Amino acid sequence: DAPRHPGSMSHPHPELQAPGPLAPGGVRVVPLGGLGEIGRNMTVVEHRDQLLVIDCGVLFPDEHHPGIDLILPDFEYLEGRLADVQALVLTHGHEDHIGAVPYLLRLRPDLPVIGSTLTLALVEAKLKEHRITPVLRVVQEGERLQFGEFDCEFVAVNHSIPDALAVAVRTSGGTLLHTGDFKMDQLPLDGRLTDLRAFARLGEEGVDLFLTDSTNAEVPGFTTPERDISSAIDKVFRHAERRIIVACFSSHVHRVQQVLDAAEKAGRKVAMVGRSMLRNMAIAADLGYLRVPDGILVDVKSLADLPDDEVVLVCTGSQGEPMAALSRMANRDHRIDVGPGDTVLLASSLIPGNENAVYRVINGLMRLGANVVHKGNANVHVSGHASAGELLYCYNIVRPRNVMPVHGEWRHLVANAELAVATGVPRDRVVVAEDGVVVDLVDGVASIAGAVPCGYVYVDGASVGEADDALLKDRRILGDEGFVSVIVVIDASTGAVVAGPEITARGFIEAQARFDEVVPQLVEALAGATADGITDTYQLQQVIRRCVGGWMGRTIRRRPMIIPVVIES
Repeated sequence: DAPRHPGSMSHPHPELQAPGPLAPGGVRVVPLGGLGEIGRNMTVVEHRDQLLVIDCGVLFPDEHHPGIDLILPDFEYLEGRLADVQALVLTHGHEDHIGAVPYLLRLRPDLPVIGSTLTLALVEAKLKEHRITPVLRVVQEGERLQFGEFDCEFVAVNHSIPDALAVAVRTSGGTLLHTGDFKMDQLPLDGRLTDLRAFARLGEEGVDLFLTDSTNAEVPGFTTPERDISSAIDKVFRHAERRIIVACFSSHVHRVQQVLDAAEKAGRKVAMVGRSMLRNMAIAADLGYLRVPDGILVDVKSLADLPDDEVVLVCTGSQGEPMAALSRMANRDHRIDVGPGDTVLLASSLIPGNENAVYRVINGLMRLGANVVHKGNANVHVSGHASAGELLYCYNIVRPRNVMPVHGEWRHLVANAELAVATGVPRDRVVVAEDGVVVDLVDGVASIAGAVPCGYVYVDGASVGEADDALLKDRRILGDEGFVSVIVVIDASTGAVVAGPEITARGFIEAQARFDEVVPQLVEALAGATADGITDTYQLQQVIRRCVGGWMGRTIRRRPMIIPVVIES
């Protein structure tokens, strides 16, 4: 089950060599995901031959990954060293930070997993599906624990899911402060503020490397408080004529709370749609993170007994995921039939790369007659990440000696780096790195030390790590260009063609008869090959592939997958 063969280019920075041995007393930081992308967050911290892992998330596939279910971090760096890992620390319960935990624990089930109450409850539910019994250790903000060489202090931060934590890692080689995902909402729905007093105290003590969330570094000013959008959601509920369908992340407890509150005011019942939504909200309610008004929740099967103007559905699919409930509704492939008068509320931001999929769903829903409300036309969502103004505050409070932007695409990392420089961090102390790029902190100075293999590991159905870019390229060709099969029977002794070639084409507007044009050329090419003494079936297949491929490129302007079959008689 272990992912062992990264699907994408294994070494993302060929200009960098493998890092040498870590200097005595130094601290090494190895990002295995989340830098240069949104998702797949995983960072390894090394000190004195011991390892600490911070987060272990997944990246969701896009249209370039046909058939792929999930994309994991590359665990190759940990191969042979899993016994050296002292703990896996989870900053919060979003999938891009916890989704790959089951795949890491397959390699070492007794690895201690550290996190807050809600985070570990979500992880435990996920691990049950994988039949893994984990070693869990619940921590709270303000708590300080020792894991081998790593002295970890946990700090409350505000995010779009309750119970998020930053982690300060003290070692004899320096102190690191990793924010996880955070923002500085001064009016949080759950009253839990980002603990800037702890940030300041750590800054006074001395933060040698500050790893900061970069997602909103390009956004000026401050992120809007969650509380400010409640009135916008209430307005949507007041004006909706029929059913209201709300799509959000299955872990966005704060947003679901606002939906429940708005439904209560509007006298509507709420049904949860989707296994992950039902599971996560049940966990949040059981632990007290979600307040469910009495009698407001109903089973989706009972909706037929309620008037449309008394119904709210909460489902997944706000990012246009093909198999999520909202996408299936837009495609009329769901038991919920969306129609005129229905209101669909997309209560989420667009994750970079998902724009086309989301707008495809919006257009599909509007074609069915629904009124679609989203962040682009109403103030119905706020980000869970700190904008530039909040990041500037953090830099000025912490006054770090070195900065390493994390969690974001390249543009986000660069923007965050410039913010650090603007607050007085020397430019040569700001390290912009991507996945696989190793950063060493030695004698108080952070610098790039090399790079390690760090490719994509694909989950494709039941297989993990077996799919690669060659397979995905084949799938893309099949989807975009079609395929052609060519069957030829040859005499085993002479190599002469005794039957065929028989050509079958799929995915073309041209009639089948059009492909008869290439048959004489193909017969001639095969005859020439056998005259030259080529009788090996593999070599003859290559002759067929070149001949048919060349003809199709010249005449039809297509590059399909060509499947030659040579049968010896």
